[in-house]
Amino acid sequence: MIDAKMNAGELLTWYADAGIDIALLDEPVDRFAETAARKVQTSRQPQPGPAATISTVAVPAPTPHARPPQTTIPDEGVVQRAVDIAREAQTLEQLRQAIAGFDGCNLKFTARSTVFADGNPDSRLMLIGEAPGRDEDAQGLPFVGRSGQLLDRMLAAIDLDRTQVYISNVLPWRPPGNRTPTPQETAICRPFIERHIELAKPDLLMLIGGSSAKTLLKTTTGIMALRGRWTTVTINESQFDVLPSLHPAYLLRNPTHKRLAWQDLQSVRTKLAASEPTGSEK
Repeated sequence: MIDAKMNAGELLTWYADAGIDIALLDEPVDRFAETAARKVQTSRQPQPGPAATISTVAVPAPTPHARPPQTTIPDEGVVQRAVDIAREAQTLEQLRQAIAGFDGCNLKFTARSTVFADGNPDSRLMLIGEAPGRDEDAQGLPFVGRSGQLLDRMLAAIDLDRTQVYISNVLPWRPPGNRTPTPQETAICRPFIERHIELAKPDLLMLIGGSSAKTLLKTTTGIMALRGRWTTVTINESQFDVLPSLHPAYLLRNPTHKRLAWQDLQSVRTKLAASEPTGSEK
């Protein structure tokens, strides 16, 4: 709850803790000036005497400011448009451009960046999270904040780094305040990540966190029941080996479960070694 006695620094800290770190208007609005203007306008009106009739005076509305588009629930046509646009992309670069030009998801209008991917697109291992956070939105790359730093250490534990893996998210845009994406937003973005997987052609997929696992496996089962178990996902006519695992953000809050993530990482290392190509192909 906001305390009226907070100074500016304390108020900004309170906003940051609440996940409010962006302004939704292009320019700041001076609410104090608006209030003062209304008081001046009111004071200039003649005061009614005992027999005077009180008239209603319209106070000019504040100057309108640019606002992001209204959030709407997409219909099936928007999802189908995303499917069609994704299918038209024949390369990863074409898909990147297609997503950057897509305007059918309201998240794009509150995000700073379209976060596409990071790492090596020729890697045999692709990691997929849910959505960019504040640091990812600022830098335009996935997993670069505290969670990303932990992910880097986790990969290093099995002798991998970002030059040897490929990383993306189900959603390319950050939800405001890191809120949970709506089912409609996820439905709109899913065709893009599915096409992303098709074009990257990884041998193995590691789904980081419950949201990405539920989306790509089309299940409502929780991550604790899904993690550590290899399964397959079919995208059009292609099948991919998939391992759901715990999100680094969850591990930062629950460090005792790092042992479970370590088991998953060892499983990935074993499967990569077992499927090591013998020729020049990936």
